[in-house]
Amino acid sequence: MQKGSTLRSFWTALLGVSALAFVAGGPTQSVARELPDFVTLYERNSPSVVSISVTSTPGRNRQRANAPGGNESQPDREEMEEFFRRYFGGGGGRSPREFRRQGGGSGFVISSDGFIVTNAHVVEDADEVLVKFSDRREFKAKIIGSDNRTDIAVIKIEATGLPAVRIGNPDVLKIGEWVAAIGQPLGFENTLTSGIVSAKARASRAQSSTGDLVPYIQHDAAVNPGNSGGPLFNSKGEVVAVNSMIATVSGGFQGISFAIPIDLAMDVVGQLQAGGSVKRGMLGVQIGAVTRALAEALGLPRAQGAVVSSVTKGSAAEKAGIKEEDVVLQFNGRAIEDSRDLPRFVTAVRPGTPAKVVVWREGKQVELSVTLDEYKDEVAASSTERSSPRREPAKPETTKEERLGFTVRSLNEKERSSAKVAKGGVVVASVEEKSNISSLAEGDIITSVTTGGKRTNVETAKQLVDAVKATEKGKSIAFRVKRATDRQGTEYTDFLATERVPE
Repeated sequence: MQKGSTLRSFWTALLGVSALAFVAGGPTQSVARELPDFVTLYERNSPSVVSISVTSTPGRNRQRANAPGGNESQPDREEMEEFFRRYFGGGGGRSPREFRRQGGGSGFVISSDGFIVTNAHVVEDADEVLVKFSDRREFKAKIIGSDNRTDIAVIKIEATGLPAVRIGNPDVLKIGEWVAAIGQPLGFENTLTSGIVSAKARASRAQSSTGDLVPYIQHDAAVNPGNSGGPLFNSKGEVVAVNSMIATVSGGFQGISFAIPIDLAMDVVGQLQAGGSVKRGMLGVQIGAVTRALAEALGLPRAQGAVVSSVTKGSAAEKAGIKEEDVVLQFNGRAIEDSRDLPRFVTAVRPGTPAKVVVWREGKQVELSVTLDEYKDEVAASSTERSSPRREPAKPETTKEERLGFTVRSLNEKERSSAKVAKGGVVVASVEEKSNISSLAEGDIITSVTTGGKRTNVETAKQLVDAVKATEKGKSIAFRVKRATDRQGTEYTDFLATERVPE
């Protein structure tokens, strides 16, 4: 009896200490542990969230389920086949891809006079758009405007006195904060799911039209087909994002959902309401990521910014004096930590608007003024994708570089003309089997080398070999490369290939 009494006293004391420890945390910690009031959030906001059904012309668009007893708000067989195709590329469990489907989805009211926001892919190619509220009222909607580059669309119904959502500020949203989604996943209308913010400023990994212009908010509130275009709320009941995509290996929710920040969405909405289209600024450069090795070669204190691979002739960037190998560190006072930041910042500014750009050039910061052009899909500031190297057999009169293990030769006339190299430059003729290089490939044209922040134009093969020889062991050297993007060697892309001289 005494032993049992002692144990009870021990556990009572332990629980008492735990309770005191919780109270001692003070009001701030205790509030931080409280769950949001999802009941109130739902009751206040669900009347503002709508279900959207889309009817498309058979033959021109994908036919929807119209069989007796079918439900148009639910994804049909063809939609689900498209769903799996977009994730798996026609079957087979490859790497996850982000979900983008046309057809029915969700939306939310942003003004009492009938303006509603949804995803562009929800209403794409629609002949008729039907909006249904939680009180069962239905309206036909008109598409005011749609922007595929951000996946945002605005539709309008003829109604007044509608309950509108409150718009929040996604910039103050923190990783770990509670969020909630309301929509019609798999056709189940007015469904509430909750989770937390998992990450911010995520880039799209799929070959989607949003490219690198949308800094997605990643969260783990359950999102499934039908949630597209629906709102993501913070714990205050404010809309902070528009649900757009998921990543999955099974075709369903797996805790990785992506939403478009509401400030970006509302900027697009304003332009669509004003003129039906979106105008974006364009710098006119191709950019690449700044690795630690490249930062070392360029003399940059740390790996940050976006390195300029090429400058479009006649572009705003060329007129402003931006050059190849410049590293863009700031745009209009905003720091470029990752190369993907630059396209987002640039396209958020209207064409014709003056802007300030800070670049790293030859060991120091340089501030430039630029007036932006209008964005074009085929140019814009975008990350450079390396193509498969063009293989070319080694030719006579080559010069061997011993430390890295490759040989180079002079350009022939066809290469010089196709690559637009006026003078100088050498071609990588061959790479040794036990070479130390990782980025260069046969057929690459090298026009300059940079090490320790100092750039040297390559006029001859000997000059390149001497530059590598002069680089300290263990240090990085950046080669400016032109690489053929087709088998004929008529089109080339520019980038910096970084190699480290072996110890």
